[in-house]
Amino acid sequence: MSVILLIVEIIIIGGMVVGLYQKNTNLVCKSKKRYDGKTVLVTGGTAGMGLEIAADFAHRGARVIVACPYEDEGLHGKKLIIKSSGNHNVVFKLLDLSSLQSIRNFVADILKTEDRLDILMNNAGVGIPGDFLTKDGMNFIMQVNYYGTFLLTMLLLPLLKKTGTPSEPSRIVNTSSVLHKFGKIDFENWNKTGHWAKIRIYGNSKLCLALFTRELAKRMKSPNVIVNVVDPGAVGTKIYNSSRIAWASFVSFIFLILFKHPWEGAQTALYAATSNRAGQFKGEYFKNCSRVRAGELVYDEKLATRVWEESVRLVKLSDDELNQCFSS
Repeated sequence: MSVILLIVEIIIIGGMVVGLYQKNTNLVCKSKKRYDGKTVLVTGGTAGMGLEIAADFAHRGARVIVACPYEDEGLHGKKLIIKSSGNHNVVFKLLDLSSLQSIRNFVADILKTEDRLDILMNNAGVGIPGDFLTKDGMNFIMQVNYYGTFLLTMLLLPLLKKTGTPSEPSRIVNTSSVLHKFGKIDFENWNKTGHWAKIRIYGNSKLCLALFTRELAKRMKSPNVIVNVVDPGAVGTKIYNSSRIAWASFVSFIFLILFKHPWEGAQTALYAATSNRAGQFKGEYFKNCSRVRAGELVYDEKLATRVWEESVRLVKLSDDELNQCFSS
């Protein structure tokens, strides 16, 4: 028993040391840039980091569109953003990234109601809620975290390209994780159930996002759009509650206390979206408001191309839609 207590004490002390280091080294986005007259779309912008990101842009004067699959959460998030910022130009729209049809309906609505899109913050994602297939025949974690984000981005690319200019390009910010380093690309088993540990599926999805970011940056010849990917770090959000394990709430609490509050976790995404320095880069990986090197697989160009091709096939992007993305 004494050995167990010693181990527990070591873990607690180690956690406190790590947490203290994290709290004292977390950087904050210093950009004060205003976004009056500009439009920002934040997926998952109604809770956690997404809510903090959306509120920040509302404070900057932007028209903010927040999207999530839950109407009650969405309307509540919208109310919080308006109350916090005093900016009433906040819109909530339903978007279910686990449904290709929902994504297409959402984009059709955006293209009908919006004449510009300056920033796309791909923040939405799930943790490890389960290992099952969606109605589209894709692994749920993979579809929400990657395939859905891929399709959404591609369908919105023409509007982003139309809005941006060489001097003030539109920006796309994708959200990865340190767990991308534990991801693996196995095209034969991407969407199998019972094949991967759920945490590995999560890592796979985040690796795909980083690869997608690199490949899109390479293919995007227009100077009107830039895309980068961020790692927010360990953040205490409700994403852990989706794991359906007894200690999920405890994990969220520990991450919140020792690592980052959602506001702190939002800072790197805000940096990538607003800072002039970050705007000089394309296809790069940012962490703690700095450009850093991602896992080695992210720089495998052949792998990135293959992931791109398979993604286009899986989400059923047409040749015409692809041509609209990259035509001059």
